[in-house]
Amino acid sequence: MAITPKTPGIHHIALRCSDMEITKKFYKETIGLSLVLDTADLIAFTAGPVLLAFKKANATFHKDVFTPLNIGLDHLALTCETEEELKRFAQGLADAGVDNTGIKFDETLQKQYVAFKDPDRIQWEFYMA
Repeated sequence: MAITPKTPGIHHIALRCSDMEITKKFYKETIGLSLVLDTADLIAFTAGPVLLAFKKANATFHKDVFTPLNIGLDHLALTCETEEELKRFAQGLADAGVDNTGIKFDETLQKQYVAFKDPDRIQWEFYMA
């Protein structure tokens, strides 16, 4: 039986880039997005209700296996609106035998989430609004 998360959509998209300063300048000055987080390890912009976050790539090319350390996609996060739904979804993942983190706390954004991987090892998160 499907777990079916109750979500209004994407919370954030995490990407890897080759140069944090060039990326920051491009998205802020060229594209015109609002910079909402700027640390040594992470920059983030808002694009409507979606957060676009960037970390520096640590390229380790694996041709047949997804790795979040290369340039490009790091992970995708769906929005979760209630702690009850987060717990239900985490339990559903466990019951279905899907490898996941259990409920964790993101110290940077001060939010709870559960992370899991799809069959191609692409990481997803169900992340509190």
